[in-house]
Amino acid sequence: MVARIDSIAAARMATGQAAGFSIGVMKGADTVLMKGYGSADLELEVPTPAGAVYEIGSVTKQFTAAAIMQLRDAGKLALDDDLSKHLPDYPMQGQKVSIRRLLDHTSGIKGYTEMPMFGPLMLRDLPKDTLVAAFSREKFEFAPGALEVYNNSAYFLAGLIIEKLSGMSYADYVQKNLFDKVGMTSSAYCSEKNVMKRKVKGYEYGPDSALHHKGFLVHTWPYAAGSLCSTVRDIAAWNRALHNGQVLSPASYTEMITPGVLNDGTRLRYGAGLALRTVGGHRLIEHGGGINGFVSASHYYPDDSLTVVVLINTVGPMAADPLAVDVAMSILGREPAKTETYSGDLNALAGEYVGVSRGQTMRARVAIEGGKPVLRAGPDRNMVTPTPEPRPVTLTYLGGGTWADDETHYVFTMSGPTATELRIDSSYGYSILTRAK
Repeated sequence: MVARIDSIAAARMATGQAAGFSIGVMKGADTVLMKGYGSADLELEVPTPAGAVYEIGSVTKQFTAAAIMQLRDAGKLALDDDLSKHLPDYPMQGQKVSIRRLLDHTSGIKGYTEMPMFGPLMLRDLPKDTLVAAFSREKFEFAPGALEVYNNSAYFLAGLIIEKLSGMSYADYVQKNLFDKVGMTSSAYCSEKNVMKRKVKGYEYGPDSALHHKGFLVHTWPYAAGSLCSTVRDIAAWNRALHNGQVLSPASYTEMITPGVLNDGTRLRYGAGLALRTVGGHRLIEHGGGINGFVSASHYYPDDSLTVVVLINTVGPMAADPLAVDVAMSILGREPAKTETYSGDLNALAGEYVGVSRGQTMRARVAIEGGKPVLRAGPDRNMVTPTPEPRPVTLTYLGGGTWADDETHYVFTMSGPTATELRIDSSYGYSILTRAK
């Protein structure tokens, strides 16, 4: 196993697209590999140590969700509590948003990372309510429960609820009730000021095909949505503890890994801070992360008792999720996808569809090319800001009305001779696009 993983890692490093990364693998209680590759510091030519510390970005969200679940276990909140019960000053604009809807990205609250004001703000050290005041003024992007749109504002608010109900700072709560409880001795809330032992430097792969220092970010802002630092060993220990009943009550753990449900009864592929999907025939519970200079993936295969953690200290074309999947499949083997022949009229699917996506209007064009649906989806090209032509994606029919491109699922709703609606399920988002007139 180690030889195969080393070979996969060497191929990735040979691309020159990342300064370095760490891989952690556990099978059951056995440690298969905890190893660093490449450089922790390019200027000082420091190799990545085994215990390298990274900013883990949105992998943070499962810790925030677990903290909320712990407060639920303590009787301090219910998942169906309205947000206004715990944050009464938040302007609800006539909407009702449960804590559950914060955790599964179905709240409809405007995401702050998609707002133009966030670029300048992320460089300044200001009180947290500065940001809350900014995104709370924005209109809801959709009615709560109508869609799933990945949302950092929701997790920012979840962090404030944790602080209010626990009487502790978010950083202190996570340290005492999660990190210390699990034995995550090298994990902490990140800081742009404090020195942290064995923390690697972050980089960006630029358009000139060279590595550059990451952009600056004040860690007030990622907060409960993405401000934790950790190692592959610590996150592997977290996976083992979380999924083996050492962190939450059975009821709260079940809530955390149960897919959310939209108002129309659609079942999502996202629970509370965790994405739920199947890869290569193997059930997977996971979350990824991306933050200035770092990308991450935490994967747990429950039926195989396999944990794979990948932390990379470079933002660019090298993604953590595909690397983690390649490592897992080298151990588990990949079952071929089960496909079917579509018996309907393919031309009925062709057309243009428009709907809400993350911080923007999404436009998808479907054409029939070579006897298969080919989809091009991206931001609405009628927007003022120019956008590149979307990458064409050839869809494969899985049966039951569902098409797929890798892990993204597409469902067309038929009404009469043509499809009138296109649903796109990426597990991290569920968009409903309607046929353009």
